[in-house]
Amino acid sequence: QVQLVESGGGLVQSGGSLRLSCAFSGGTFSSTTMGWFRQAPGKEREFVAATSRTGINIDYADSVKGRFTISRDNHKNTVYLQMTSLKPEDTAVYYCAADPKRDSPDWYTSRWYYYWGQGTQVTVSS
Repeated sequence: QVQLVESGGGLVQSGGSLRLSCAFSGGTFSSTTMGWFRQAPGKEREFVAATSRTGINIDYADSVKGRFTISRDNHKNTVYLQMTSLKPEDTAVYYCAADPKRDSPDWYTSRWYYYWGQGTQVTVSS
């Protein structure tokens, strides 16, 4: 059974940095597409970033492009989200998602992913 456990969330000042981690277990990580989504109170869950199985294909939401970096370590079975130049509008619960399907134009959609972590809170103060 695939399990995803996020960590690294917390409180940070505007302009600061934070790195989220998602530990994968129970499956073959190197054959799994990974993504990050976020959801703010009263808002719909939105796509943040995704990486293909090998990390060659990567995509970002326009709102985070140039500030966030997604990466994966297939030896540690972990995907990361390095966040810099954080803004108050980045405040949300961040979720790690996984699916054995290869990268696809549909990976912007949360329902495309089969497995989800519990989420980790990121709060950016002004």
